[in-house]
Amino acid sequence: MQAKLSASTIKSLQPKDKPFEVLDTLIKGFLLRVQPTGRKTFYYSYRNTAGKRQRIKIGVLSPELTIQQARDDALNYANQATKGIDVQEQKVSNKKATAALQEHTLSKFIDGDYKDWVLSHHKRGQETIDCINASFKDLLKLPLVEISHSVVEKWRMQRVAMGRRPTTINRQTNLLRGALSRAVEWEVIPDHPLKKLKNLKTDKSPKVRYLTDDERQCLFDVLEERDNELKQARERGNTHREKRGYKLFPSLMNQAYGDRMTPLILLSIYTGVRRGEAFDLCWSNVNLEEGYITISGDTAKSSNTRHIPLSPTVLAALKAWHSQQEEDDSDRVFPADDGGRLDNVRKSWATILKQSNITGFRWHDMRHDFASQLVMKGVPLNTVRELCGHASMDTTLRYAHLAPDHKTDAIALLG
Repeated sequence: MQAKLSASTIKSLQPKDKPFEVLDTLIKGFLLRVQPTGRKTFYYSYRNTAGKRQRIKIGVLSPELTIQQARDDALNYANQATKGIDVQEQKVSNKKATAALQEHTLSKFIDGDYKDWVLSHHKRGQETIDCINASFKDLLKLPLVEISHSVVEKWRMQRVAMGRRPTTINRQTNLLRGALSRAVEWEVIPDHPLKKLKNLKTDKSPKVRYLTDDERQCLFDVLEERDNELKQARERGNTHREKRGYKLFPSLMNQAYGDRMTPLILLSIYTGVRRGEAFDLCWSNVNLEEGYITISGDTAKSSNTRHIPLSPTVLAALKAWHSQQEEDDSDRVFPADDGGRLDNVRKSWATILKQSNITGFRWHDMRHDFASQLVMKGVPLNTVRELCGHASMDTTLRYAHLAPDHKTDAIALLG
């Protein structure tokens, strides 16, 4: 049966005892199959390049699929068939590709190929992986193709409502953006979903936290008291062990420090090294004779090697600490208890700050303190940039307002 498939024609078709088909007179191969149940389904029939008759299902007549929509699909299939494309095979291929995309979840990608890549290309690759997994745990099960601009925008607004700082949100978002860039580059997804997403606005000149003279003195007093207490604790412990016939620990009474914290803090506060740079520092990069340390490009954030002179205080501290470590096989200046790389000192640092009555001061703020003290003493900003290892002068300029009287002198010119 042939007829022009229109809304009125289709409406007039009544079900029969057996299925029957109506071929459209306008588009060759376009047809409607009517089932005894009344179900009406559109198909497109064609011959593939091998001459074999094929048909592809367009869909069931419904409010979601009208005759005009079905006709448009049929016309599209007809154009493809004219070009020698097997539309049924193409449809199967597209389904497989879609299914494959659905299997590529964020979690599978991050913990798979991307993890291998980032660990080999980034110094802190594991931190990147951990941060993405922790920050976007609600998105990990989503296929990469479903991580859209709107999904991430909604995530950002939730973080803002939770009181997270814009700088933190931007940093986390940029880590995800970088991972998705690799997904596009490796053809895991066709397009970058966040290419139009802009960072949240942040304060370009945030308040710099540095120690007051009183806070600094209090910190040093607490460190000295702490070292003395650790030495006394070691003696008490050895007395206890001796009574029970246990092996004694080396005495600390003739040593400069109770543990690594005092020399580690002195190094950080008087050289401005980053926490990771201090943790990675090896004695082979410390020149105790000339009085300087070398931050290797392999461990520096900027990947640029820099040399930092040591003040008399830090030089004396490192010499004493080196003497205290003479029996240690590790080349690391501040090794972990097992001799490997130190992971963190959060608990000890928090206790020291509490005992010093210092609030709102992070470990990284010792780096700010170093730069601030230099600027307030009139050291040129470019020298500060070199000592801190800033990749850009823009970072150093955040301390410019601390330069002595430069704004006061400028305003004085106005009388």
